[in-house]
Amino acid sequence: MLNGVRDPAPGRGRPARPFRRRLRLEGCPPISTSIAPSDSTGQPGDAGRPRTHALPNTPHIPDAPDARATDGATRRRRFLTYLLAAPTLTVAARLGLDAAAPATAQAAAPTPTGAAVPARETALPQQLIGLPGIPDIVDLGDAMIIAGLPTSYLLVLEVTTAGRAALYLPRLEVGQGLTTAIAMIVAEELDARLSDVDVPLSDARPELQFNQLTGGSNSIRSLYDPVRAAAAAARARLVTAAAKRWNVPATTLRTADSAVLAPDGRRLGYGDLAAEAAGVAAPAVPAAPKTADQLRLVGKPTGRIDARDIVTGRAKYAGDLRIPGAVPTVVARPDTVNGTLKSLDASAARAMPGVLGVVRIPSGVAVLAETFDQALKARDALRTTWNPGPVAGLSDADVRSRLRAAHLPSLPPPLLSHRVEGEFDFAFVNHAPMEVLTAVADVRPNRAELWFAAQSPILAQGTIAAELGLPENAVTVHVVRGGGSFGRRLFFDAALEAAQVSKAAGRPVKLMWTRNDDMRHGRMRPASHHLIRATYGLGQVFSWEHHVAGVRTDLGHGLGDMLTAAGYNLPLAGLTASELFFLLTEKIPYDVGVPTQLLAELPLELHTGSWRSVYSGTVRVADEIMMDELARRMGQDELAFRRARMRSASGRAVLDELARRGNWGRPMPPGQAQGIGYHDEHSACAAYLVELDATDRANPRVTRAVIVADVGRVINPSGLEAQLTGALVDGISVILQAGNHLDNGAFREGSYGDFHYARQRHTPPVVEIHLMPPSGPPGGAGELGVPAASAAVANAYARATGTGPRSFPINF
Repeated sequence: MLNGVRDPAPGRGRPARPFRRRLRLEGCPPISTSIAPSDSTGQPGDAGRPRTHALPNTPHIPDAPDARATDGATRRRRFLTYLLAAPTLTVAARLGLDAAAPATAQAAAPTPTGAAVPARETALPQQLIGLPGIPDIVDLGDAMIIAGLPTSYLLVLEVTTAGRAALYLPRLEVGQGLTTAIAMIVAEELDARLSDVDVPLSDARPELQFNQLTGGSNSIRSLYDPVRAAAAAARARLVTAAAKRWNVPATTLRTADSAVLAPDGRRLGYGDLAAEAAGVAAPAVPAAPKTADQLRLVGKPTGRIDARDIVTGRAKYAGDLRIPGAVPTVVARPDTVNGTLKSLDASAARAMPGVLGVVRIPSGVAVLAETFDQALKARDALRTTWNPGPVAGLSDADVRSRLRAAHLPSLPPPLLSHRVEGEFDFAFVNHAPMEVLTAVADVRPNRAELWFAAQSPILAQGTIAAELGLPENAVTVHVVRGGGSFGRRLFFDAALEAAQVSKAAGRPVKLMWTRNDDMRHGRMRPASHHLIRATYGLGQVFSWEHHVAGVRTDLGHGLGDMLTAAGYNLPLAGLTASELFFLLTEKIPYDVGVPTQLLAELPLELHTGSWRSVYSGTVRVADEIMMDELARRMGQDELAFRRARMRSASGRAVLDELARRGNWGRPMPPGQAQGIGYHDEHSACAAYLVELDATDRANPRVTRAVIVADVGRVINPSGLEAQLTGALVDGISVILQAGNHLDNGAFREGSYGDFHYARQRHTPPVVEIHLMPPSGPPGGAGELGVPAASAAVANAYARATGTGPRSFPINF
């Protein structure tokens, strides 16, 4: 195994169902201990590295408690310990319902009132009128945590006889540094050396239900407590095992550097204790995670555990895997989005050197060859004609016209009030991850095996099984690290095609989408149009009305079922997944009188998806632009105007720090200006200040950026800074220059050459990042910075040029 990528052909044998025994510890909830036999060779497994076989049958799990309960017994953390394969210590941690507090608050959430509901295909109101808003009570991340609670105890941590600790991560690493952060948490609670911790990515595990979806800036929020619990439980068992061997009180021992230490200097490494610790039913010391003042690693800037492998090429992505017999495969696609094949002449392509086959699939025509170069040349030699897709003839102007017509009517303004209004257009934007989509599939008559970067592997497994006519347990999905995603890998288009081709061709395939494929036929952030009207008078803001009309966002990646599992179908019956997503994420962090936010979705048959920060990437940007304009209309400083109306103390502190660190208001030369943006989501908040030079309006340049963020407990400041910097580059890109044009049912851009994402020369030479002291448990940070950064760039451009930009990207 290398960096969480499983070996190409691991064993498939499933161990016999383990013998189970149940015992009750005094004063504790039931604990189930399961002992599994060794593998078929009689050996305990590779002692030098984490095991690479599939997880065994799930041991007996006590009935999941009611997620709404709040009594002391059900809120207590519980631990489920079992032995996967002697002699290793394996702990699966059950998180008590500390994280379920939002579920209790949910019952108090108001139901939608005060807005008419027109036909669903036209528009639906999304945000409630009144304060506080739904996201102030319970947000999307809370919903995801609640949905995952019933299976949170299935998180597996293994300590081997070689002294390695492996946390099998049910999430996807796509460059965000998640594996490093998880390794830090394990090392912290286990008192292990970071170099002794591995974080392999789990195969698709259907038993996890809603606990294996990577998205919503939720991974650290949802995994922090379960990982700490698992590591703390393992540490307690290791200490107990050492105490028994030495025949000393366990309370006299301490742990450090992957070992248990005695007062007299004796030392036992975790590997030496793994087998004995596996037999510990009741630890002799508390299995509680550390308190804040005991942390030694969490919170310290730390380099990525996979950095050397990435820069030296040892890190394996799907395209790097050498699966026996898998042949390079590419697909010829239609001229327009969702077009269909009308006719095919593949005679010339079949005769070309190295071509191994030509296969029709629903999305196009696949060509298999000995090399990708041969496959690409043969694909171009196909003689095809295509039926036009359902949006053929539609272009950007048509989409904008339809979006404008989809808005709900506005509410009557308060009497004797002044108002500020604005309309905003945001273009389609491709995800454009650096690594193109690639998937390997080996489909046989009675089974299938796939390797790809999957944010939603359980859904992918079920969907592919249904497509192949196989039972779900006959399809194995190996999750492989991805080279970027930004939401793109929530969908598994390439894997589904690879399975279809492999079945039809009767051989394993390695299917790759080219950059052109993904730009023109992949997922997009939907185009949207926004109407905002704020009313004010006598120094007060009376109302804030924001109408959003967007091309429908496809959330068919399991999120809707997850929200239903969290109980959100009860008070909010009738809402679709996208409507509920909007309701749980979009809020205005300021006191602006009566806020109303409404969403209308246009059902066009385009491939859309969750682009980084989803709705907030446009909604909050438009809000922040209007906050600037409203402040100036009311004769107030833009930052002071926000601060005076900020509803959270942490938000005010972040703005104060931004003003101080960024020297807000300093004189700037003509054509240059500062701009600010603020965003509050995922139980975290961030503010950006940028300085922009627009003396050449065709080539505006951000010259400096100051970022202040409060994300609660920071696991790895270095990783967080990288995330916030990436969000800055996103903001520069989508505000100034990067977008996708729809021309007669086809997207114009086909590569980085014409999709003008920010290059090195567009990034500011000075970037300062300041993190606020820990203010609570970890918040989400992966998407937090995008809306604030985008708004800061837009506001700086407006102040530098004396204009009010309304269409983005500005230079499109």
